[in-house]
Amino acid sequence: MNATRNGAQAATNGDPGPSSTRGKPIYEGSTQFRNWRFSPERLAHTRARLNAGAVDAIRVAFETDEPGSSSRVQFLTADEELLLVKLYASKIPQMCQLFRFPEEVEATAITYLKRFYLKNTVMDWHPKNVMLTALFLATKTTNNPISIEHYTKVIPRVEVSDVLDIEFLVAQSLGFEFSVWHAHRALWGIWLDLQTVPDAPPPDHNIYQKALSHVAQSRLTDAELIYTPSQIAHACLSLAAPNLAEQWLEAKFPSTSPEKAASATMLRDVIATLRALITTEGQAPPIEAVREVDRRLRLCKNPEKIPGTKAYLARKAEEERKAEEKRQRKLKAATMGSDPFGETLVEEGLDDDDD
Repeated sequence: MNATRNGAQAATNGDPGPSSTRGKPIYEGSTQFRNWRFSPERLAHTRARLNAGAVDAIRVAFETDEPGSSSRVQFLTADEELLLVKLYASKIPQMCQLFRFPEEVEATAITYLKRFYLKNTVMDWHPKNVMLTALFLATKTTNNPISIEHYTKVIPRVEVSDVLDIEFLVAQSLGFEFSVWHAHRALWGIWLDLQTVPDAPPPDHNIYQKALSHVAQSRLTDAELIYTPSQIAHACLSLAAPNLAEQWLEAKFPSTSPEKAASATMLRDVIATLRALITTEGQAPPIEAVREVDRRLRLCKNPEKIPGTKAYLARKAEEERKAEEKRQRKLKAATMGSDPFGETLVEEGLDDDDD
């Protein structure tokens, strides 16, 4: 399946749009193309590794706080962590409706949330706060800013600190790579392309809206972490209007060209996989199942992140010790006569020589 997917990606690398000076789509030069694309196997391995590392670290923290206590804890699995993240991803559209944010903010915030948990675990950072912070960050990176005071005032039981305390952590986990290529943009490009396809039916806004709803569904899946935006958009159009999607594919990859026909065949396989992924996994998880996971999360949350616990106090003491060592090194450097602004650019006597 990977070979088919990669071949189809070569056929439709990224969104319809301008190419770079070397003839390749601009998408291929994006950080998304380079750093946030995975095979299904690598994605599963990444999550399993993060989960196992978190369990080991939290088990040690529990033992530090209370020896023997970790044996009574039922830690979350990687799949259970993903279930919780998916629930909070499904709440972002509701939040965006509350503020009347555009779709760009919604899509970007969901992407940020999913990427964050490819570097972190819910047992360290609860998805509720991360979701709120990811959404607030997305308003800024998409040029739809809102004041933090208004943002937190509208959301019940949320303080400014709940959002801002982890904003740098979220940005750091994203590698400060804030630009996202979205499937809804690619869908619009395909829709414009269809206006020039011979014998294509007149534009039907209902079909476009239906395809757009499938794009929204795709955000609750791993689609954007595996496939290109244009592949996701094509799959969503195929779910809304299969014949129209096939017409577009034939126009882009005519069967009269053996090479392009082969690319079209590979792409059809990818689209079939994507259609199944979107229809089977593109819904919010059952609330009862998530409630049970969230209940257990309260019992296995990393004690180093809970104020007042021994593990928390020990971590804070270690952080303060390191900060003090850093201060002492700076103080020692200052007292030894080193210039904090670096060496002088003009040596003594240089002005005299000039005279």
